[in-house]
Amino acid sequence: MTESFPFCGNFNFLVEIEDLDGGGSSVVGGFSTVSGISSESDVITYATGNQSSTVKIPGRSRYGNIRLERGVTSSRDLHDWRQHIEQGQSDVRSGSIVLLDAAMEEKARWNFYGGWPARYEGPLLDAQDSAISVETLEIAVEKVERVV
Repeated sequence: MTESFPFCGNFNFLVEIEDLDGGGSSVVGGFSTVSGISSESDVITYATGNQSSTVKIPGRSRYGNIRLERGVTSSRDLHDWRQHIEQGQSDVRSGSIVLLDAAMEEKARWNFYGGWPARYEGPLLDAQDSAISVETLEIAVEKVERVV
């Protein structure tokens, strides 16, 4: 019998960032978009002696910056975290991106380590637009791993 693996939607998710509110690991608001959860390795081409072909081996791995977008609220937590970096303070944190199913049960989790806010972008303001104001935070990370 073949086991079934149902797909998860991409619309139920949580973002947790370590000690952002001063109380341990916490869920950080409702984000509309999370992107950049990625890893890649350099490809090193290696040839031995008089071989007619080369061998490809993995080189250094690197991880993409995680980009978070959310509607602007009265909370300054993401902006303040970025401001610590601008002021030359070391403020490195770990966190998680948690994918939930329709019943709000955890189905996948990506943990990131050594994260710090490399870029903050305030909303695009336009008096002729009725869309929600969105702020963006880009987190540079040392490592990302899927644990569930």
